[in-house]
Amino acid sequence: MEYIKLNNGVEMPTLGYGVFLVSPEECERCVSDALEVGYRMIDTAQAYQNEEGVGNAWLKSGIKREDIFLVTKVWIANNGEEKAAKSIDESLRKLQTDYIDLLLIHQAYGDVFGTWRAMEKAYRDGKVRAIGVSNFQSGRFFDFAHYVDVKPMVNQLQSNAMIQQRGIEPTLDEFGTKMMAWGPLGGQGVDGIIKSDMLASIGDKYGKTASQVALRWLIQRGIVAIPKSTHKERMAQNFNLFDFALTDDDMAQIATMNQHDTGTVNFNDMNFVKYLIETYG
Repeated sequence: MEYIKLNNGVEMPTLGYGVFLVSPEECERCVSDALEVGYRMIDTAQAYQNEEGVGNAWLKSGIKREDIFLVTKVWIANNGEEKAAKSIDESLRKLQTDYIDLLLIHQAYGDVFGTWRAMEKAYRDGKVRAIGVSNFQSGRFFDFAHYVDVKPMVNQLQSNAMIQQRGIEPTLDEFGTKMMAWGPLGGQGVDGIIKSDMLASIGDKYGKTASQVALRWLIQRGIVAIPKSTHKERMAQNFNLFDFALTDDDMAQIATMNQHDTGTVNFNDMNFVKYLIETYG
């Protein structure tokens, strides 16, 4: 496993297992499989309704808590200082742990500053080792990071070979914030990564698949990737990334695949924002 160092010194694995859209009934089994394969970072969220499955799986695994990196997110319905604080304690209970390794604000709307104050307190109290945000696009991210005391350590964004998020990188760098990629192999309006002839051709040089090349490309850019699969064989394939490295020429070729940059989900779209706030706020 390779690691990156966050702006507070915490070391975070560059590869993890994501459980978005993994049902509560399937989650424990899937996370158990992922841990057996070798994953040590698990990414969940309050909104996924499967934190308990993650907690059950790691607790039954026999792996020491300090060897596992747990990530979860505060949902918009729990925004605000008081509600967020209660939700953090509830996540700790469901995850069956005394601390969360990385806690993110899930969406950029609602009382995010109140939520951040609760997260800063949890961070100072030792309930959380690192804090950050998710789906904060460049303007919203700068506005937020400029005013908070503890600067976000991570911004989780839709990012992959076809959505490269180049535009936000200077802003993240300004605050020492690392990028974490959801949808690293596509999905959400992105098709073509695992079927890419270019990626397959590059992979042939190393005995790797197009998916493995796409994930390796993210990691070599310093971006944390959290691929998801419910099949143990695919989990193992996605994990098998640390015995090869892409050349500068490989990296440059893959860079030409960029199509959307900021993502296929427009988190600034008024209808989307209205839906979030009116439904969950």
